[in-house]
Amino acid sequence: MKPFFFLFILFFAAFPGCRNSVADREKEIIIFHAGSLSVPFKQLADEYRKLNPEVKILMEPAGSLVCARKITELRKPCDIIASADYMVIDELIIPEYASWSIKFATNEIVIAFREESRYSSEIDSSNWIDILLRDDVIYSRSDPDSDPCGYRTIMTFKLAEKYYGIPGLEGKMTAKDRNFIRPKEVDLIALVEAGAADFMFQYKSVARQHNMKYIELPDMINLGNPLLNEQYNAVSVDVAGKTPDSKMTLRGEYINYSLTILTDAPNSERATDFVSFMLSAEGVEIFSRNGQDPVVPPETEQPDMIPSGLKKYLCDGIQ
Repeated sequence: MKPFFFLFILFFAAFPGCRNSVADREKEIIIFHAGSLSVPFKQLADEYRKLNPEVKILMEPAGSLVCARKITELRKPCDIIASADYMVIDELIIPEYASWSIKFATNEIVIAFREESRYSSEIDSSNWIDILLRDDVIYSRSDPDSDPCGYRTIMTFKLAEKYYGIPGLEGKMTAKDRNFIRPKEVDLIALVEAGAADFMFQYKSVARQHNMKYIELPDMINLGNPLLNEQYNAVSVDVAGKTPDSKMTLRGEYINYSLTILTDAPNSERATDFVSFMLSAEGVEIFSRNGQDPVVPPETEQPDMIPSGLKKYLCDGIQ
């Protein structure tokens, strides 16, 4: 037996990772999140690790639809998915991969730019259409099949067509500058900062986080006012669905971010603790200072399915 015992010891000495892989995995949290959450989630992770220095937080930013497809098509391991649109989780993730979602923050669509952008001193909430349609102006937007900001931009075009009474406006806006469409909204920052594009349709929080100038759009078209949901619902956009060849129709709605912990999350206990920290007063403050209004208390359409450690935030507000 001694030779076998020696080989057994030698094997584990040569491959220490085999002994530690389970223990190490219990100290990791994997998060797929919308690109527009990159700044606040980085700050959340930094603050959480001050309290839990043994934890490693692995974050993958992407367009929310891409995040969902990593789970549904690529079957990549993930603990938390945080989307810029609750419909992405409710339509693509629930019920097969998760049983609940929590809405935790809002936003609005703005037009962001540099001070050096063409006509930056002229553009405002009343003339932006005329300026963006000029031949010497380039504007960028994100891909509606990958990113909620992309399909929300098209919804903004449709709402603007109704609001301003300009037939065909959506078609003109979507036909222009198609070479400057990028997978997610934060990819647009580099285009504008480099001067390759003059303007971009962007979330207000992202524009503020990157110290960019921006103009606000009327509430009737910026998708930022929950009291105007009935008007927002009047428009819709078809985007890529659950399979590569399918489409799903999304109706206009005020912007609300949501998250969930996957049913088969590799580290659901740690993930729940991180979400609890995010929904706490400290987490809410991080979102607020980054120009992204938190939903207080958070909202859900599946109250009975929420983990017990998170229900206090839904019932009692911030703890």
